[in-house]
Amino acid sequence: MSKNSAKPKRRNVAENRKARFNYEIIDTFEAGLVLTGTEVKSLREGKANIAESYASEEGGEIWLINSYLPEYLQANRFNHETRRRRKLLLNKREVRKLIGAVQRDGMSLIPLRIYFNDRGRAKLELALAKGKKMHDKRETEKKRDWDRQKARLMREKG
Repeated sequence: MSKNSAKPKRRNVAENRKARFNYEIIDTFEAGLVLTGTEVKSLREGKANIAESYASEEGGEIWLINSYLPEYLQANRFNHETRRRRKLLLNKREVRKLIGAVQRDGMSLIPLRIYFNDRGRAKLELALAKGKKMHDKRETEKKRDWDRQKARLMREKG
């Protein structure tokens, strides 16, 4: 038995750090990504950005829009478009649930992170979220500052 077989490894490629501050996360889903070969190689280099991206429904499918995957330098003329729309792979039941929540409740589909799972497949963690109001954001910031200060005090006291 090898050392690595005990825990599955997930390697983060890109993370949307502002998402948890700007949105109240209701539910999360794991979605596959339809990518070309150069996009996968570019992801493995770890320079992707999903900070300003979102997902939307078109024709009964969910699409990732405005995500940035830089060109793979060794691919020359066979390269991909950096900000193209990418199809997300989800179960039909999950797609129906997401579409219903977006249309009925006015929620948003926000990508949280792109990572490679233990089988080496590129996955997207997609959140069903509701936008926070300004006072909610201030409350979140106060709580985070207090937790940080509390941890600092606990470290100093021992």
